[in-house]
Amino acid sequence: MSEIVFLNGKFLPRDQAMISADDRGFQFADGVYEVIKFYGGKPFRMKAHLERLTHSLREVQITFAEVSGLPGLFKELLALNGLQDKDAAVYLQISRGAHVRVHHFPEIPKPTVYAFSFPFPSFTNLLEEGIRVITAEDIRWLRCDIKSVCLLPNTMLYQKAVETGAGECILVRNGLVTEATHSSVFGVRDGIVITHPLSDLILPGITRAIVLEICHAHAIPVLEEPIPGEALSGLDEIFLTGTGSEVMPVVQVDDATIGTGKPGKMTRFLQERFFDQVKVQWP
Repeated sequence: MSEIVFLNGKFLPRDQAMISADDRGFQFADGVYEVIKFYGGKPFRMKAHLERLTHSLREVQITFAEVSGLPGLFKELLALNGLQDKDAAVYLQISRGAHVRVHHFPEIPKPTVYAFSFPFPSFTNLLEEGIRVITAEDIRWLRCDIKSVCLLPNTMLYQKAVETGAGECILVRNGLVTEATHSSVFGVRDGIVITHPLSDLILPGITRAIVLEICHAHAIPVLEEPIPGEALSGLDEIFLTGTGSEVMPVVQVDDATIGTGKPGKMTRFLQERFFDQVKVQWP
């Protein structure tokens, strides 16, 4: 059975989904996206994802008035692909639409809306054992709070990790850790959880917010301030968060072992509490 995708109001086989060569998503990376995870077919933090999507659309001035209808669209898309009761995800991309190539924002009646679903189980072994990461200079633009499809810098940096067999690349701007190529970064020192504050330099991660909620609920002290890149190797624990990463332990940064070289107690506690949230399917 051919995979079914959604494009501009229609569900159709992937090989029949055609987008104009004049689409601004293709020519300018003029678009935004979201990835929503479903556990056992149930959406996780859908409201937060749609709020972030709305923020991204507003910031790049793309008009899309149908955000409220997206949950139903996603549900149908999963069902059409036999994923209605599986651990899966939906990728949604909205570009400004097709128009003769100009550098300003042209008036286009409708954006291009594309979505597909895919199986997305947890990375169980990596969550248990932890991963090695590398560091690199953050070469991305200065509006990382927008979930833009302009991901070439991210992919260039992640490629460096792949080439060395690492699981992620932590980014450092002006000597300070911002985030990773597709994850938020947390450190733990003397029982305090540390992460970069929300700003234009990082994406407001949904899982990042959940971890902070858990910390506050359990009276775990949190410090929202940048971690110096040179201080990473001296942290007691490091972990990454994201829709795909969930709560991912980091056991090595470049050539330095973190802590004991195994996932730490704080990381394990937050990981367990995160999956408690998954089980009860918070809205």
